[in-house]
This record gives sequence, structure tokens and C-alpha cells, in this order.
Amino acid sequence: MWLKDILGRSVQPDTGSGSTYLIVGLGNPGREYRQTRHNVGFMAVDRLGETLSIKTMRVQSKALVGTGKLDDHRIILVKPQTFMNLSGDAVSTLVRFYKVPLEQIIVIHDDLDLPLGTIRIRPSGGSAGQKGLGSIIQKLGTQEFPRVRIGIGRPPGQMAAADYVLQDFHGDEPQILTTVLDRVVQAVQVFTRNGLEMAMNQFNGALDKG
Repeated sequence: MWLKDILGRSVQPDTGSGSTYLIVGLGNPGREYRQTRHNVGFMAVDRLGETLSIKTMRVQSKALVGTGKLDDHRIILVKPQTFMNLSGDAVSTLVRFYKVPLEQIIVIHDDLDLPLGTIRIRPSGGSAGQKGLGSIIQKLGTQEFPRVRIGIGRPPGQMAAADYVLQDFHGDEPQILTTVLDRVVQAVQVFTRNGLEMAMNQFNGALDKG
């Protein structure tokens, strides 16, 4: 099957050895945001970097970028440094620079509509109010790219969502988050090795409480 790239050109999917995958984690730069709910995308990319021994991140196109290998595949880790709402500026530039097909991009981000302990992998879709994802959709001109949604739960009581997402995790939440991030790392590896459908089948849903 032939697909279109972000410039509208016909391209054949690159599913063989030596494929390039762009793994984007969304978050806000700065020490004060490091452990906040909004930064689970950054946390996931950091965990993946540790797993794949991608230790060096350089500044490129308004993002921290690290490159490494998973089997025969080239892995490019991306943490936009534009602050969340402008994430698309960095991502769209890198997608074009590295000529990555849309089906070989995966964006990892927080999701208020999923409870903590749940991940949801999707091949495409709207932003559901996630401003970073919305910026990427706008800049790429399409929503047809995979993403991993990491549940952070709804704010308690009358707390505004904007305040809630900038809170640190507390209580037993960091322990749950550690397990979730490990699952995201596993899911990304299955995605690159075996495809998106297998990753969705294996990892979509809540943590096994048993």
C-alpha cells in the first residue's frame, strides 16, 4: 500500500530492517516541571533512553534529540523544548529533516480522560484537548500518526485542569507511574519490532491489579 507523507508525496511504507522511528515525548522544559503530570511523555522518553543506552541528547530544531538503535532500526528520541503548546514547531521540523513516514512516528503524552495506571495506543485521532498533540496535528497538517496516551486521571473537586496537570505525582502515584512507564517502554519496542496492532493488543488498558 502506498501512503502520503506530510508533503503530500506518495511513499511506500518502510517496514523492513533499517527503518527510522521518531519517538516523541511531550512535556515542559525546566526543573520545576520535571515530575509533573504533564511531563509523563518526557519521563517515558527518558526511560526509553535508559533502556536503549541513548545517553546523549543534543539540541536540534527546538528539541532535545538523541539517536540510537533497536535491532536494525534507527531510533530518534525527541523532547520538544518549546513548552507544550508549541510542540508541533519542533516535531514537524524533525519529521521533515529525517524524512520519517507518519506511521513510524509515535507521540507519547498525558491524558486527563484516562485514569492513572492506564495506557491507550492509537493509530490516529484528534487531540482531545491536549494542547501539545493539537500543535503537532496542526503543524503536520494531519492527525494520522500513532500516539501513546498515558492516563493521569481527572482533577479532584473543582480544581482546574490547567493547575492539576502541573502538579507533581504524590502518595502511591509515583509507584504506579513507574510501572506504567515500564509498560510504555515495552510497548514502543513492540511497536518498532512487530507493528502498531500488536502493541495495541498487548498493552492497551489498565495495569493488571492481580
